[in-house]
Order: sequence, then C-alpha cells, then structure tokens
Amino acid sequence: MLDPVEDAIADIAAGKPVVVVDDEDRENEGDIIFAAAKATPEVVAFTVRHSSGYICAAVPDSEADRLGLPPMVARNEDVRGTAYTVTVDAAEGITTGISAHDRAHTLRLLADPGSTRESFHRPGHVVPLRARRGGVLERGGHTEASVDLARAAGLPAAGVLCEVVSEEDPSGMARLPELRRFCDTHGLSLISIEQLADWRRVHTPVVTRNVESRLPTRHGDFHVVGYTGLIDGVEHIALVAGDVADDDGQDVLVRVHSECLTGDIFGSRRCDCGEQLSTSLDLIAEAGRGVLVYLRGQEGRGIGLVPKLRAYNLQDEGLDTVDANTAQGLPVDTREYSAAAQILTDLGVNSVALMSNNPEKRLGLERHGIPVVRRIPVELPSNPENEAYLRTKRDRMGHQLDSLSVPN
Repeated sequence: MLDPVEDAIADIAAGKPVVVVDDEDRENEGDIIFAAAKATPEVVAFTVRHSSGYICAAVPDSEADRLGLPPMVARNEDVRGTAYTVTVDAAEGITTGISAHDRAHTLRLLADPGSTRESFHRPGHVVPLRARRGGVLERGGHTEASVDLARAAGLPAAGVLCEVVSEEDPSGMARLPELRRFCDTHGLSLISIEQLADWRRVHTPVVTRNVESRLPTRHGDFHVVGYTGLIDGVEHIALVAGDVADDDGQDVLVRVHSECLTGDIFGSRRCDCGEQLSTSLDLIAEAGRGVLVYLRGQEGRGIGLVPKLRAYNLQDEGLDTVDANTAQGLPVDTREYSAAAQILTDLGVNSVALMSNNPEKRLGLERHGIPVVRRIPVELPSNPENEAYLRTKRDRMGHQLDSLSVPN
C-alpha cells in the first residue's frame, strides 16, 4: 500500500508534493508535504483544495531563531507537542497574503538562506513550525518528516505540510485506504513516517565513536570502545576481543545486549539478562574474536527503569511481561538496532554469528546492512522466578527458546 521512500525523495526534489501518513496510535492522518523551496502557486492551490487549508511550514529550531520566529504561546498545550510559532507573511511581493501566489512566495522565503527577520511581517497567513533537531528519529511527526524529506532531496531544510481532508466524509480526515486512492488518482507517492525513520537509520549516522581503552574483566581481556548517540545522546559501548576486522570482518561472533540494570548488575532472577550477558562474554573471550555491543537506553525493552519496576508489580498481580507494559499505556517493545549496526560497521564487522534468541535482533541488524550468517542460541536454565517471563517471550514474542521446558 505504501511506496518506496526513494520515490518520495525524488518527487520532493522535483517539486512534487507527496503524502506522508503517521501511525494509528498517533494522529492516523496523512499530510500533503512538499519542499518550501519548491513552492509554487499551483502546488499551494492543490494543497488548499484537498486539505484543511491550514498550511504550515516546518524549519529547524536554529533557523526559526535566526528568522525571529518565537513560539506562538508561552505554554504549549498541544497534545502532540507541535511547536507552532508566530504566523508570518512575506514583507514584500504579496497583496493580502492569503492567495496561493502569496503563500507560495512566503514559503519560498522561509526556505531561502538569504532571508532575515525583516523578510517577514507578523502575524500572517503561513504557520511556521519548529522541527526537532533529530528529525523523525527524535519525534515521529509530520513536522520533522517534512524537514527530513527536504534535506534528503538536497534542498534547504524547510518543508510544507497540511492535513488531507476526506473527500468521502468532508467532516473528517482521510485515513490510509482513502489516502492510497487519493495518491493513485493524483499520481502522488505515499509513504509513512515509520518508513522514513527506517530509511534515515540506514542512511544517517546515529552514533559517533568517542573513546577506546583496555578493559580486563573476569571473563577475559577486552578492548572497550565508547559511542554516543547523535540523536538522543545515549552512550553505548562495545567490548571487543581479538581483531574483528580480520578476514574482511566476516562471521564475527556478536552479542547485541540491551541494558538491564536489574539483571546485569543486581542479578535479578525475574529475567535471564544477566546470565545471557555473562555467558556471551565467556563465549567471546573463549573464541578470542568477537564483539558484545551493549545498548543503553533500552531498559525494559525500551520503556525505562521505573516503568519496568511498575511492570514487576503488575506481573506479581498476574499479568505477563507483555500485558504489564500495555496496562501502563506503554509499547511492548520499542527497541531498534541501528546504533548496534553502525557500531559493528565502525569496528570493521561485515557479517556476524549472532548470539541471540530474539528474531527481531537478527532482522534489525540485517535491515541495517549487517548480514547474520548464523544464529547461536543463548538458552539458559530457567528458575521459578523467570519461568513465566521466558514462556511469554517464547509464546507471545516469538523468541527461539527451543529447549525451554516450561509448558505452553
């Protein structure tokens, strides 16, 4: 139902609009999006005709500051955190400011690096928005999607967006099936914010190497490399044994381990994380060549430490580890593995023998360009405290725990 992101980027570069849809748990709406630098009266008129007409222009925070676009209100109460600024019109070259011609002119000025504060009058008929620095990787909104698409197309980082109104029920917004029909009718590409985020994780650096040192451990001696996430600032480490770039970095023994303070540090018996970490380090040290990537910021499958502790209480009341997340209004698993893939690439690893029971880790690495040539199970004996946890991972999350003796 969706088109390739590359098609949408090519259309943006050519000055065509595209439609971008978010997910059902957010607005579940589609926006017409095009590059502000390519705004024409014809494209603006098309957008107004098929949308709410409330045309917004997203620019990075730094550009909004440079152009003198302060927040619209001192206290933003928008439920999605949309960062509206004061509205603007071009200071010259327009009449009333509302026509397609006038708004196209204002939009182009917002994308023009030569524009200044004095290029605009306030208030006006175009609504600038402040986009987060990390784009859709920081906030999965249409604001950030429009700027990311403009950048990806090699254009100034300014995007135009407006919600598509349903033609079948003009009192509401168009949802995905109707958006597909709309795009087919008008020859437009249709992509999702999730697609764009995946594309960015492959094509955009998400970590940078900061430091490396020697790390002797009870498992063996490792070379430790520290990284920082460029989007979220989270710090990760890689424990490296031997020369992993040798033999063209092929078939390297790898464990991608998500941070678990309770299991890794305190030896919690509610999970098997600590045992998996220890066993993996032993196997890598014994092999003399391998990497353990330790991803921080993934506590509780991404929900955070305190919510994970609340989930413990819910599990004690009878919920499993999946339902204990959703009962808090939290996702089951938010983890993604672009940072791990880029860390492995930075270390010279080109294919891996992955120590994991989680098929999503294999898919996550392969999605980001790291082939998994084989999987090595890390199955450990259960205990009375983690039997239900392991059963849920096997039965509800698809983990490959073939030797688990806990019945269905």
